[in-house]
Amino acid sequence: MSLASDKVIVGKIGAPYGVKGWVKINSYTEKPEGIFDYTPWFLGEEKKCSIDQWRTHGKSLVAKIEGVDNRDDAESIKNLDICINASQLPDLGDDGIYWRELTGMKVVTTQGYDLGVVKEVFNTGANDVIHVKANVGDAFGQKERLVPFVFDEVVQEVDKEAKVIKVDWDPGF
Repeated sequence: MSLASDKVIVGKIGAPYGVKGWVKINSYTEKPEGIFDYTPWFLGEEKKCSIDQWRTHGKSLVAKIEGVDNRDDAESIKNLDICINASQLPDLGDDGIYWRELTGMKVVTTQGYDLGVVKEVFNTGANDVIHVKANVGDAFGQKERLVPFVFDEVVQEVDKEAKVIKVDWDPGF
């Protein structure tokens, strides 16, 4: 999702649940039920919606969205991303940073070598990883790099204002 859209994906609409318009909710928030702390939602970045009700169902979440009154309506919104305005996210303070803020930042080594620009960030289960698109004509012949986003071990500094991430990383790797 681009920074220009000012929308953040926090989940996805799952399969219909029952016949009265309820749907399963796949939450990407730290605590799954935390997705309901953000309102309004935008389905697929465009369609603004409100939640009538929600509840846990086993280890999952289900919700009744306003205007979705039957199984066919629920089927029509299945697999749509649940987005919110970026302004709804809590402020992380000076030390915190959202993944979306890392996208587009320049990545340089502690020795000053420009590795490229962050294309995306993802989690491997063990740690976060920044996918770096290497510069054209990279001296080490790399087109892309996967760099662990682990503070103090690899990531030495993130300068939000300069949009630069300084890493202790071998450019040939």
